[in-house]
Amino acid sequence: MNWPILSTITFLPLVGVLFILLIRGSDEIVAANSRSVALWTSIVTLILSVFMLSEFDSSMAGFQFVERFSWLGGGIDYAMGVDGISVLFVVLTTSLMPLCILASWKSINKRVREYMLAFLLLETLMIGVFCALDLVLFYLFFEGGLIPMFLIIGIWGGGRRIYASFKFFLYTLLGSVLMLLALMVMYWQAGTTFIPDLMNYEFAASWQTWLWLAFFASFAVKMPMWPVHTWLPDAHVEAPTAGSVILAGVLLKMGGYGFLRFSLPMFPLASEFFSPMVFALSAIAIVYTSLVAFAQEDMKKLIAYSSVAHMGFVTMGIFSGTEQGVQGAVFQMLSHGWISGALFLCVGVIYDRMHTREIAAYGGLVNRMPVYAAIFMLFTMANVGLPGTSGFVGEFLTIIGVFQVSTTTALLAASGVIFAAVYALSLYRRVVFGKIANEGLEEIKDVTRLELFIFVPLILATLVFGVWPMPILELTSGSIEMLVNEYHQAISAGASLVDSVK
Repeated sequence: MNWPILSTITFLPLVGVLFILLIRGSDEIVAANSRSVALWTSIVTLILSVFMLSEFDSSMAGFQFVERFSWLGGGIDYAMGVDGISVLFVVLTTSLMPLCILASWKSINKRVREYMLAFLLLETLMIGVFCALDLVLFYLFFEGGLIPMFLIIGIWGGGRRIYASFKFFLYTLLGSVLMLLALMVMYWQAGTTFIPDLMNYEFAASWQTWLWLAFFASFAVKMPMWPVHTWLPDAHVEAPTAGSVILAGVLLKMGGYGFLRFSLPMFPLASEFFSPMVFALSAIAIVYTSLVAFAQEDMKKLIAYSSVAHMGFVTMGIFSGTEQGVQGAVFQMLSHGWISGALFLCVGVIYDRMHTREIAAYGGLVNRMPVYAAIFMLFTMANVGLPGTSGFVGEFLTIIGVFQVSTTTALLAASGVIFAAVYALSLYRRVVFGKIANEGLEEIKDVTRLELFIFVPLILATLVFGVWPMPILELTSGSIEMLVNEYHQAISAGASLVDSVK
């Protein structure tokens, strides 16, 4: 294209930030106009991202819409581009943001201007992660996203928001310090930070091990993987509803995306060496956190633990090194983005009415909120992986991919589907069915038109891609096929080199 569409999409939310900063008037006028500017900015950004997707050539495996010019010198450039993997995460980010702003329309009443500023800034930083083709640029976007999310949890969160926000910030920052050191080592060795060049650069096997571990420390915390997952339940519980949606929908996916963009193509020998460890951690995450989820009494905390289990399928699929496994991992990340986001919105709907997330405070909602009960049922079934929903496709493909490599891991992962059904259906039964035991639920109202409008696109995505997943699979197939082929070629070359030395 003749114009920098990726930079436009990435930095357009900052234009909204500028307009919001210029708003003057009473607190009511500032709040109303801030909401409107943030919503329209996010909608225009979404439209541009959909246009970019329509211009994307799925038959090409490499990067498209590439922008590159000298930035810091010495081989460190400003470089942007997307392939069949990252283009979908850009659209996922831009599609969730308007829904988050709408979900905050009435529930956020204090410091509305600052709240909308934080979300627009966060959108720019999240999109930048998926578009960056330079290591330094990627790191700046990757780490920059911590700041607005830290503020969203710390200012607009619940009673323990300070503790949760600092725990989130320190966990993720500590892991990323190691990635920064690895980044510098890679630059000193390869002489460039341009990601496509680094994907073709052959790092020595000894260096691959340390570099892989450094990147793993950052991405494992970001996903998060067991046992560095403990910040996530606290962050979800204390975050406002929209904060939980964007945290589960997009921020967790940055870890999986990092594995696909860096670990597999740049450190293939180390990836194969550590894959048994990743399988073990993934299986533990799927089984253990499912059991922990079943014991929770807070709805948000239960869904947060279920996210850790679902991310176990993602890491398992990525490091299987098979096309089906990687396809399933990418599909699972996308599907989890809108399903988990919808589940947190479901919790937000009744929290706004009752101001509690305790499961014991509910029961019998189907008698007063039949539309809500139907919506909650759909996303509960999708979270379990019911055939016909998008949740099934990702889990099925990852299990098939892993089965080719490790039968034991695949069997443990399959058992996790059963555990998921136990905790998810138990939650639904306790909240929706039975008699109304809490007198406060007698007057509770069903979903409003605004709330239904927010759910509709998520419902369509869950059902359409559950029945017809081919648009996503075809879009990602070229890039994933090239990634997997180059991964196995590098492993074969490494094995041949070892044999020749012997």
